Amino acid sequence: MDALPAILIATLVAGTPLVYAALGELVVEKSGVLNLGVEGMMLTGAIAAFATAHATGNLWLGVAVGCVAGAALAFVFAVLTLGLKANQVASGLALAIFGAGFSAFLGKSYVGVALPQEASIFTEVIGAIPLIGPWLAQLHPLVYLSWLVFFGVFRFLYGTQAGLALRAIGESPASAHSLGYSVNTVRLLALLFGGAMAGIAGAYLALVYTSLWVEGLTAGRGWIALALVVFATWRPERVLLGAYLFGGVTTAQLFAQGAGVPVPPEFMSSLPYLATIVVLVLISRNPMLLQLNAPASLGKPFHGEA
Repeated sequence: MDALPAILIATLVAGTPLVYAALGELVVEKSGVLNLGVEGMMLTGAIAAFATAHATGNLWLGVAVGCVAGAALAFVFAVLTLGLKANQVASGLALAIFGAGFSAFLGKSYVGVALPQEASIFTEVIGAIPLIGPWLAQLHPLVYLSWLVFFGVFRFLYGTQAGLALRAIGESPASAHSLGYSVNTVRLLALLFGGAMAGIAGAYLALVYTSLWVEGLTAGRGWIALALVVFATWRPERVLLGAYLFGGVTTAQLFAQGAGVPVPPEFMSSLPYLATIVVLVLISRNPMLLQLNAPASLGKPFHGEA
């Protein structure tokens, strides 16, 4: 009877970094910008958060620094693509490669170092809830914060004038510019938000999910987050569902390995990525679905502003 709650908790834990990274990229793409550098921003945020938490002993300060580090890398991307009009795909790939190499260089002295996990007052309060408290207490506050981010993003995109402006810029930047909106300013803010969310996702992986640093810590989750946005057809509620779907696949392969299922561990470890490929292939069979939901100006630079 205890297996189902344990699997559910593990699914929420595994899906949380994808929630942060994919929601951030969703906002970026809604503005008409395609940033393929999510993996690099996550890795940079992860090492920045880990180094800070290791030096200060303050996990939340580590999360804040990881958030800033991800946003800083997004700002570099913004300078290249919005300011210098560089190709977004090439710039994003360069950002991913740079983040991977830069984090590996900075993290050399932290390989194999583990951070202690300490119970917080929040966890003790949640744990006091009858029946479900002991299960809920296993979720880090960053998991609950990811739900607030989801509701905030949904409310922003579909319940505020600023969100309407961002979506209008993603559909037709020229029309939005003619109405007085600064396309590049809105896109810059969207990129900074996406970078910050990727940084928090990386910080979560380093400080909570693994509590240690290894090179390539994200293990391709940045690319899965990019695929999730397409999988969700640019809808935040589907992003949340997709993140936990892939989190569930990750959890399933871990539980299967622990149960001694006679399947090669390499195959089990590849399941989340195989699931990503299968989902994308299935979605691609209906191009009209993608065309109707994808921002019309996605990946296209806007030359109407200096």
